[in-house]
Amino acid sequence: MLVSAPASAQVRSLVAPQATAAAPLTGGIGSPGATLVNPAPLTAPLPTPAAPPPVAQTMPAVPAGHVALAVTARYGQNAAAISGGLIWRVYAAKPDATGAFPLIKEDHGAAPTFILPPGGYVVHASLGLASAAKAVQLRAETVREVLDIPAGGIRLEGRVGDVRIPPGQISFDIFAGSQFASTTERRPIAQAVMTGDVVLLPEGTYNIVSNYGDGNSVVRSDVHVEAGKLTDIVVTHRAAVITLKLVNNPGGEALANTQWTVLTPGGDVIKESIGAFPRLVLAEGDYHVIARNEGRSYQRDFKVITGVDGEVEVLTR
Repeated sequence: MLVSAPASAQVRSLVAPQATAAAPLTGGIGSPGATLVNPAPLTAPLPTPAAPPPVAQTMPAVPAGHVALAVTARYGQNAAAISGGLIWRVYAAKPDATGAFPLIKEDHGAAPTFILPPGGYVVHASLGLASAAKAVQLRAETVREVLDIPAGGIRLEGRVGDVRIPPGQISFDIFAGSQFASTTERRPIAQAVMTGDVVLLPEGTYNIVSNYGDGNSVVRSDVHVEAGKLTDIVVTHRAAVITLKLVNNPGGEALANTQWTVLTPGGDVIKESIGAFPRLVLAEGDYHVIARNEGRSYQRDFKVITGVDGEVEVLTR
């Protein structure tokens, strides 16, 4: 079951002291969708400078016939400088015989200085999935360039009611743009993002698809990323963990080598598996299960209630 719900989120700066915990913004416990979670200590490897670095920097020695190119990046015009997580690459301004632009130098510092022969180059800076590039011309004197990378971060987790879904049981796919913007199929720009992972993205709107387990508990929400901000989001699922058992008597031992098919009341197959104790996550709702063992079939209806994990027994009679 795919649930579409609006996202409500509040952001906090990546470049200033973190605020104390704020009350969650939610539409009610258990409502599917993405909402703010209480801000937690920032432990992910994010750029978190207290202030922009000083303009004056020690320049390396410049050999004769070379020029210094000093580069820095910021979150946007008149925004704070980015002091970590950057990858800098300098390319030749003209392609080679294969049509590719040769990579001249690379650096992972916050404000590197490249020593290069005079000429034309393209300097490229990336921060997560956000990037910027600029053509530069080096002549005789030091050139200083500032690249604007309007990027922000999102950190995700999932819950059922007030209970946090354990890491490894839930993952997130991120798509560019709103879920309502286009009907054409799109590819995710980030897949299988785990709980607690921080994803750095260009400023804008994104669609988050949350998959709890490998059944039908899927929630789709739109979120907005602001430059220089970290958005902590919790995605709420209405689901439960169900264990299936085929038994001869109530409370009896489960029969091995059982084939299982879980369907909606309308007959759509949700999940198929083989085993004595298949464990699956199902969205809240009504279901029909068929168990096949030694050439015979057994079935029953059951209901899933949000947050109520348990066993569903199918009797062989």
